[in-house]
Amino acid sequence: MVATLEDTKRQAIGMKLADMKALQKLLIANEEMFIKSCNDAELCDRFRDMLEDDRKNMGVLETTIVQYGIQSEPQETTTEMIEAVQKLMKGSELTMFEKVSQHELLKHKQTMAGLLVHKAAQVVGADIEAAITPLNTVNFENRAHQEQLKGMLEVLGVRELTGKDPDQGVWARVQDGMAAMSGIIGSAVTRTKDEMNIIELISMDHRKVDTIFMEIEKTEDPQKLQEFFGQLYKDLSVHAEAEEQIVYPAVRSYYSDTQELYNEQAEMKQMLSQIKALNPHATSEFKAQIAQLKAGVKAHVKQEESDMFSKIRDHFSEAQMEQMATQFKAAKSTLQQEMASMS
Repeated sequence: MVATLEDTKRQAIGMKLADMKALQKLLIANEEMFIKSCNDAELCDRFRDMLEDDRKNMGVLETTIVQYGIQSEPQETTTEMIEAVQKLMKGSELTMFEKVSQHELLKHKQTMAGLLVHKAAQVVGADIEAAITPLNTVNFENRAHQEQLKGMLEVLGVRELTGKDPDQGVWARVQDGMAAMSGIIGSAVTRTKDEMNIIELISMDHRKVDTIFMEIEKTEDPQKLQEFFGQLYKDLSVHAEAEEQIVYPAVRSYYSDTQELYNEQAEMKQMLSQIKALNPHATSEFKAQIAQLKAGVKAHVKQEESDMFSKIRDHFSEAQMEQMATQFKAAKSTLQQEMASMS
């Protein structure tokens, strides 16, 4: 039987994403505290801008985790580190300069974690690369924040040591660094707006599934076939159930073929169950069934993207589409947790 397994590499990436989410909460808490503590208007403005970015990036991280499809808990060492830093930040032992120094180190840690996930995804599987695409925005913005924090630290440090402000060139240099980083971001990745809408989220799911089908077609290794089908089974099952809970009821009054979408997904679920019972070592039969599944999924995707999406655009505002996306992500997250608890 083909289990809906997750290999150790995919689990490790899931845990690293959970680490990043926990650390993101700490970054946000720190910046909220810095704003309350600082008495310099320019520093406060920079912390506010950073906080706005980090709150948005928390949403991007949550989207990435749901799209990735593996719900995990942060490592115990990460939790312990965060608790220790929280205690230092709330205490009076450190000066403002020392607290911001710790914050800059956390930004570096977050940046490296994001880059590590990106590089690991390139090695482990193309479907993972597709799932973590939104993370690119977080990675580049964290690098930009590091440049800002270095200049802010010079200001705070010189003031604490001398009681005077540093040369004004510090801010100019930071602005130059930010401008350069903005150029890198603009050329390397499409910036993600504050909230993705439901069409964008469903499309991301569709592209990830396309990628898994391609990976299955390329391999004859039974172990790889089992791993890829395990991911495909989970992704399609969760995606379909979330659509049936959130999306189809919302569009039913505007789209007369909604029942056909329900019927197609019922057939897809039946095919998934049948393939799950096959032995992947019987490679030809296994891949033939996958090919049949792919044809059904492809037709279903075409109907959604050609017809259902146009109905959503016609009858829902951007705010409503973003709200539907939030509900869709929440439903997927709950379903992923339920599936993980049963495995």
